Amino acid sequence: MTSPEISRPIGSHVPVGKGLVAGALTTARELGYETLQVFVGNPRGWALSAGKPAEDKEFRRQLEAGPHGGTRAFIHAPYLVNLGSPTPATYENSIAVVAHNLKRAAEIGAEGVVVHTGSFVDPSDSSEKYDAAMRQVREGLLPLLDALGDSDDAPWLLLEPTAGQGRSLCAGVEDLIPYLGALDLHPKAGVCLDTCHVFAAGAPLDEVGGATATLDRIVEIGGPDRLRLIHANDSMDVRGAFKDRHQRIGEGHIGAGAFRELFAHPATEGVPFILETPGSREDPADLHLLQQLRAEALSR
Repeated sequence: MTSPEISRPIGSHVPVGKGLVAGALTTARELGYETLQVFVGNPRGWALSAGKPAEDKEFRRQLEAGPHGGTRAFIHAPYLVNLGSPTPATYENSIAVVAHNLKRAAEIGAEGVVVHTGSFVDPSDSSEKYDAAMRQVREGLLPLLDALGDSDDAPWLLLEPTAGQGRSLCAGVEDLIPYLGALDLHPKAGVCLDTCHVFAAGAPLDEVGGATATLDRIVEIGGPDRLRLIHANDSMDVRGAFKDRHQRIGEGHIGAGAFRELFAHPATEGVPFILETPGSREDPADLHLLQQLRAEALSR
């Protein structure tokens, strides 16, 4: 865990490139990031990439020995994962990939695996198809969650609501009610809040108090410890556009003020912020802005 002075660590998704240590961790540290997120395989493929035990061990060691009491890492599952897909092969591959990524998280010392909540891909918007997709989510994920056990060291499954496009199973904050309910509010099912996604789905992050109200509602729905990660992204599009197009912090329709509110909210105590903004893998400009906003929020 990080020390109190960095209770809300800020990082970015970084490329693995030369490897977890020589690539991802080195890049994150050179850019000054306090936490990081990676893919552990092809983000647009189904292949289950095996790790290298020696590299996994060294990555885990360096995370534990990092500054501020340790560096926290997260894995993002491949984009193809769709737990609500009506196509059997896609659903089966999705479950296999999520299971593999959770295994890899345990091996490298990552705190959680981010998974998009999926879509039921039905142009008729059929309630029957939606219900069938939610049964798939339950039947596929509950065994994986139960297998994690209750150890503090076990990785979290982090559910990331989508931007609302394509018959989403979970986009707006209110959609967390049936989605988490399908998983019996499992204690290892966490929430990854993507600011661009939730704004695209209608959350009023562009209004004063909007980010605060959004976090208040997440806590009401999931409890005080359900929020485990924030993807900090501004939006190229207006609120409610159902478009997932990330923008640099303060340069989109959300604006910098929302992020100051997020840092100030008690629900983000101990919660890392991961940038997925244009250029954040090479340029720490958004990091510096978020650090400034964090300092302003926590000094009040």
